[in-house]
Amino acid sequence: MEVYVNLRKIGNNVLLAICDAEILGKTLREGKIVFHVKEEFYKGAKVNVEEAISLIKNSTTVNMIGKNVVKKAMEKGYVHPEAVLNIEGVPHAQIVKM
Repeated sequence: MEVYVNLRKIGNNVLLAICDAEILGKTLREGKIVFHVKEEFYKGAKVNVEEAISLIKNSTTVNMIGKNVVKKAMEKGYVHPEAVLNIEGVPHAQIVKM
């Protein structure tokens, strides 16, 4: 399972954006929610999902979308199932470390 990761350092913060490879560039709609999986935000290195999840440890903010990456983040204990928002059947989760 391959995902795109985009890692950015902003001051003292590290922003990690991860999306499943097959949804990059798509627009998801559910009710009033319109979510663009923008290449400018998510597209970076293409890696396997395990490698992407390992980057969460050293990130202060994580934005992830896709069945594979969110499922793996839940399995590893980074994301609680109740914190996941489903948009057109695609799970989205965020992590903010204080």
